[in-house]
Amino acid sequence: MPGPLNGLKILDFTTLLPGPFASMNLSDLGAEVLRVTSGSRPDLAAAAPPFFPGTDLSFAVAYLGRGKRSITLNLKDKRAVRIVHQLIETYDILIEQFRPGVMAKFGLDYENLREINPALIYCSITGYGQDSPIRGRAGHDINYLARSGVMSYSGKDIAGPPLMGMQIADVASGSNNAMIGILAAVVSRTGTGRGQHVDISMTDGVIAFNALVAGGYLVDGLEPRREGFLINGGSLYDFYETKNGGYLCFGGLEPQFFTAFCEAIGRPDLIKGGVVPENLEEVKSEIRACMKSKTRDEWMEIFGEIDACVDPVLSLSEALKDPHTEKREMVVEVDLGGNGKVRQLANPIKFSETKQEYRSAGVRAGTHTGDVLRELGYTDEEIAVFEREGLFR
Repeated sequence: MPGPLNGLKILDFTTLLPGPFASMNLSDLGAEVLRVTSGSRPDLAAAAPPFFPGTDLSFAVAYLGRGKRSITLNLKDKRAVRIVHQLIETYDILIEQFRPGVMAKFGLDYENLREINPALIYCSITGYGQDSPIRGRAGHDINYLARSGVMSYSGKDIAGPPLMGMQIADVASGSNNAMIGILAAVVSRTGTGRGQHVDISMTDGVIAFNALVAGGYLVDGLEPRREGFLINGGSLYDFYETKNGGYLCFGGLEPQFFTAFCEAIGRPDLIKGGVVPENLEEVKSEIRACMKSKTRDEWMEIFGEIDACVDPVLSLSEALKDPHTEKREMVVEVDLGGNGKVRQLANPIKFSETKQEYRSAGVRAGTHTGDVLRELGYTDEEIAVFEREGLFR
């Protein structure tokens, strides 16, 4: 059975991570995605090692380009803009990730393109949104996190805000909100026949992640601080180092889980004080010392059958081999264009009927330029002229 998004056709003008990750997931779910890139402007994802042996194809292109076709166009050439206009007649969803105003310079902004196709859903992913007073400011994940307020109460008092190991603003905010926004606009279009502009600010998305903390602040005006409440270090909910340098976590906020935890580590005397004892630092210090008496795996032998919200901090290799990961099929094999198969992370959404389609790994930029232009009615002679005159660079 085709994927749940079968029939959606998406033009993808994005680079780096947020947009490509979003369109990859939409492709996995059945959408037809055509990636439009510059043939001369480098994309960091294309240049990021490792590369497949004997090729210039990076792992990032093979992963983020999964299931997509790819063409290259020089958008400064009016003929390229005309080709995009032709594509917009059938590709009625567009994702772009330029700074505000860039697409307008090419005549490819929402206002112009909706004149061609009023049903167009046009999604813009930026750091700060289309109308922010700092909309033109450069930024990356760390910048959006810093402006969101989240980092002001994350980390330890002694160390300050932590560097995160994954791109929270890029993926959890930018990619996911882009997918939600696009699909919500698709639902709206089924009733109205009209598309709309979906304006995604990665900073806005992280501001929304303040959730409960901001909800409380907006009522009582008390500024949250590091190690100041239940889940940011202001309780026994934390990570603990073990004997071999490994770590485990304890997340048992509820009394039954805390009781099970204390009994398992041989400290039933701590139960009465609860997960937020009056002498928090003293108790936490005692638990840290206790945790260092055994290795991570020795502790997990003890906690394996105990319902106490204790888990090991796994390395990536351990996480990808974990029975949970294997059972949930979170690593899949994808065809590498006639060069065997490559293992990649799977789409995390599970369907009982319309299962994901991992049609192929990503390809080099421009692989399908000729095919797409022929589908639009251009002859081989015209395509040869375009190539000779730099339309694809």
